[in-house]
Amino acid sequence: MPGKKFDAFTLFNVLIMLAAIVVTLYPLYYMAIVSISDGNEVMRGSIGWFPKGVNFKAYQIIFADPSIVRAYANTFLYTAVGTTINLLLTALCAYPLSRKTFYGRNLFTLLIVFTMFFDGGLIPRYLVVNSIGMMNTIWAIVLPPAINVWYMVMMRTFFQSIPGELHESAYMDGAHDGKVFLRVVLPLSLPIMATMVLFYAVWHWNSFFPALIYLNDKAWYPLQIILRNIVVEGDMAQQSNALGGDLGTLVIANNIKYGVVIVAVLPILLVYPFLQKYFVKGAMVGSLKG
Repeated sequence: MPGKKFDAFTLFNVLIMLAAIVVTLYPLYYMAIVSISDGNEVMRGSIGWFPKGVNFKAYQIIFADPSIVRAYANTFLYTAVGTTINLLLTALCAYPLSRKTFYGRNLFTLLIVFTMFFDGGLIPRYLVVNSIGMMNTIWAIVLPPAINVWYMVMMRTFFQSIPGELHESAYMDGAHDGKVFLRVVLPLSLPIMATMVLFYAVWHWNSFFPALIYLNDKAWYPLQIILRNIVVEGDMAQQSNALGGDLGTLVIANNIKYGVVIVAVLPILLVYPFLQKYFVKGAMVGSLKG
């Protein structure tokens, strides 16, 4: 029967989705409960579904470490400034390319898309950044990735979906191109703008390679560099000083590692619920039409 088949299919989908949710969320949940469990229990590997010997010593050590606090502030700064620059330049590039009246838009689009497939490479980019004096500055982190071509194409496609009659009506009322962009196009583009904020912010928040290349001064390191040093290289010299001995560090080393991961991912996870309602519409309209 059609109804019975539909129910079985729905049940199958629900089971698949529940399995996907468990597989996705359990590693994050496990890191969270390990970070607040007793270090000896963690070393014995006895942590399963629930924390044991709950304490927040790892987080006290993490937030007492000035290098982590400074790196946290740097990451917020890079994400805020970088995303603002990304959004501004991407929108200013996408809007004229979305207008059929823009002379040479197909040629400019072709030249811009060309850079998606043929990149200059790391060494030329490093030489440019170094020659214009951006090494060890915030601009070395936020300016080289100022426009992501794929995101620009998505935004251009979204702008093209706005009816041309709205532009013509604004022009008849005496508006110029800048006013049409600010008063007509941007207010109607909230879904794609929110989607771009999410994409760019997540990229900046998780990015560590540009900092590894362009930053030599540890005072400018983002949190991801500190996280990489602790989790991948096991560099916990600062945290060892806070504990006053190698034994203490060894006992709660995993607590600190997992605690740093939780601290690093929590802010960006909190952003998703506020932008999720725009995400589907912005991504779908921007990628499928045109």
